[in-house]
Amino acid sequence: MRCRDGSLYTGVTNDLERRIAAHNAGRGARYTRARSPVAVVYHELATDRGAAQRREHQIRQLGTVAKRLLVAGDS
Repeated sequence: MRCRDGSLYTGVTNDLERRIAAHNAGRGARYTRARSPVAVVYHELATDRGAAQRREHQIRQLGTVAKRLLVAGDS
């Protein structure tokens, strides 16, 4: 997700619409509370929660430029 300040946030959920609503209502992650509203700029589907968490970890390890390229579709 892209936050109001332009920063990127990543997370795992099985209900994307509910999670976005929670973030924008101030009930999401602490990071997004001061940076809402948030908007989805990139998402992937995973076969199970473990696979989703592994992919989230991979994305979090990327540098800022690589994350922005991923969001832009230039991965």
